[in-house]
Order: sequence, then structure tokens, then C-alpha cells
Amino acid sequence: QVHLVESGGGSVEPGGSLRLSCSVAGNKFGIRSMSWFRSIPGNNRVLVASLTSEGSINYADSAKGRFTISRESANNTVYLLMNNLKPEDTARYYCKAVIQGDSILGERDTQYWSRGILVTVSS
Repeated sequence: QVHLVESGGGSVEPGGSLRLSCSVAGNKFGIRSMSWFRSIPGNNRVLVASLTSEGSINYADSAKGRFTISRESANNTVYLLMNNLKPEDTARYYCKAVIQGDSILGERDTQYWSRGILVTVSS
């Protein structure tokens, strides 16, 4: 069974940095893409950054210039380096992985989510 494990959250002062990591385990087939989302209470999850297996990267406007998404394929891990953090970055951050389906059986890709990890930016 596929599961995602996050680490790296916590509290930091404005201007500080954190690096989140998310490891995928249990997948039988390849990973199409990995992404980071975040949400605050009462709001839907919004995309922060995404990275496809082909190397295509996309950032939310709020993340451009401050956050960097990267992937270590050898251990199915994606990272989100967050610099110059601001109080408005305070949220629960989620990792999403899209795993390929069994092409022989005609299975579609499946997305999996982590449980979420809290990031708090406050002085």
C-alpha cells in the first residue's frame, strides 16, 4: 500500500527557512508527479509547487522566488525549501504523489496524500 511520510515542519520567525521532505513508499509503479499544497482552517488546499517526472516545475505566485521544489528520485523523496518565510505562509502543508497505474490492466493513475505537517511563521 502506498503511503507518504512528511517531515521538516515546525515554527520559525519571519525571514527564516524550513525544508519539508516527503517520502513515498509502497508504490509498485512510477511516480508521475509530486506536489506540495497548503491549507489554513476553513479554506481548501492550494497548490504551492509541483514537479513532474519529466522535470517540469510549477510554483504558485506566492512561492516564486522564495520556495524551491526538488526531488531525489533514488529514494522517492520530494523536498520543499522555503526561504524568507512570512506569517502568511503559516499553514498545514500536504504532499501529493500521482502514481502510475498498471498500463497492462488499463488502470488509471492514482493520487495519494500525506497527512499534512504544520508550519508556523511567527515572531
